[in-house]
Amino acid sequence: MTLNSDPRALDGDLVTFHLAGETLAVPTAQLREVLEPGAMTRVPGAPDFVAGLINVRGAVVPLADLRVPLRMPRATGGIAARVLVLDLDLEDQRSIVGILADSVHEVTRIPPESIERIPPVGSRWPPRYVAAVGRWSGRFVTIPDLSTIFGDFLIGRTAQPERPGATSAGSTPQPEHA
Repeated sequence: MTLNSDPRALDGDLVTFHLAGETLAVPTAQLREVLEPGAMTRVPGAPDFVAGLINVRGAVVPLADLRVPLRMPRATGGIAARVLVLDLDLEDQRSIVGILADSVHEVTRIPPESIERIPPVGSRWPPRYVAAVGRWSGRFVTIPDLSTIFGDFLIGRTAQPERPGATSAGSTPQPEHA
């Protein structure tokens, strides 16, 4: 869901969740289910964005950490940690992915007049990865642009410079930060 042209086009219910002390939300239309963290398989050489693979009802699902593209501090999950399993359109194909959350709050509706583009200055996150910002329960809620994030980090749509200190053989490139 790319809302950069008109973020107020976002209409419908959102599920709010916490990540690194921030409140984020994703449309419930993309949400399949919320799970407690379970067994995860790390993939050697996978980018930091991909925490690992999980089994969701017999399907192998990539588990992503939005802290990487949003430049948030990395942390381990606490007792309230959850996995949001999502259906996303990636490269014109329906894909099932999981994202980590420190906790999940509730399903809510943010009025369209409370949703706007991310300001061009003052944001700590790359604007390319934020679809919109809204106000909910007296605080700001960030609505990440999951299609762009997954396209860049999982599919590798952007130019990808090497990480500092990585060697060219076997290095894992990371997308540019917008």
